Amino acid sequence: MQIFDSYLNYLQFEKHYSTHTFISYKTDILQFFQFLKIDMNQTNTLPEIKNDDIREWIISLGEKDLSHRSINRKITSLKVFFQYCLKENIITENPVKTISSLKTKKNLPTYFEEKTMNELLDDDGLFEDNFFGHRDKMIITLFYLTGIRESELINLTTDRINFDDNTIKVLGKRNKERIIPLLPGFTKQLKNYIKELKENFGTSTPYIFITNKGLKLYPKFVYRIVNKYMSKVSTLSKRSPHIIRHSFATHMLNNGADLNAIKELLGHANLAATQIYTHNSFEKLKKTYSQTHPRN
Repeated sequence: MQIFDSYLNYLQFEKHYSTHTFISYKTDILQFFQFLKIDMNQTNTLPEIKNDDIREWIISLGEKDLSHRSINRKITSLKVFFQYCLKENIITENPVKTISSLKTKKNLPTYFEEKTMNELLDDDGLFEDNFFGHRDKMIITLFYLTGIRESELINLTTDRINFDDNTIKVLGKRNKERIIPLLPGFTKQLKNYIKELKENFGTSTPYIFITNKGLKLYPKFVYRIVNKYMSKVSTLSKRSPHIIRHSFATHMLNNGADLNAIKELLGHANLAATQIYTHNSFEKLKKTYSQTHPRN
């Protein structure tokens, strides 16, 4: 389908969607047309697809016990696709326009306690005293001090550090850059680490963090590092880089940081994405209130 190939180019080169989002949107559309062909025995052209066809697909997804969050993402995929078809005059009406997202339960972000993060980062004995131990500690420290995403850390290069003003320049989602401040003490540690990096692996790699073989990091490798060390100080079942990102935002908010400032540091497109952390802080406030109020 020519329009589908054109749509994929639009997502990749005009919208600059991440690889993960691009694959998800592509898969969702293919699954929808497979449903029409196999389950509904339909070979409708795009203008012939109706609102009811999409509702049937949503019902079938629910019968497969997909979560509402997953179904909603597929609905969004269809909306973006048919909106593109509408823009290209392939269809005259978007059949997904009146489809509403399903209600989802809002789960509060899981996070590590402040004392847990401090316990890990203040205890040098938990990290091996060699280059790889130093690398691992720098990775976890940078996650916690900046709240950057896993993909942002993996792609971080030495030329993006400004040692003069203690900042790093991060390339976030949809190629949006943002500048994040660093603590001066950490900048000094980072400079020493990069010197050690060059002594061990030369200047051939532009990346700040590399694997044991000197190659660019990849998500599973980073996850293993975080999980390894966080398991030493935390009993949480989830111990991923994203949980440290949640911890960064929650701790900043608990210590009085402005919500808009946290939004900018995290690289969120809108404030609504950041506001979920206020729920964590309010839950903590309620707990403190119930434990300390004299009339309780």
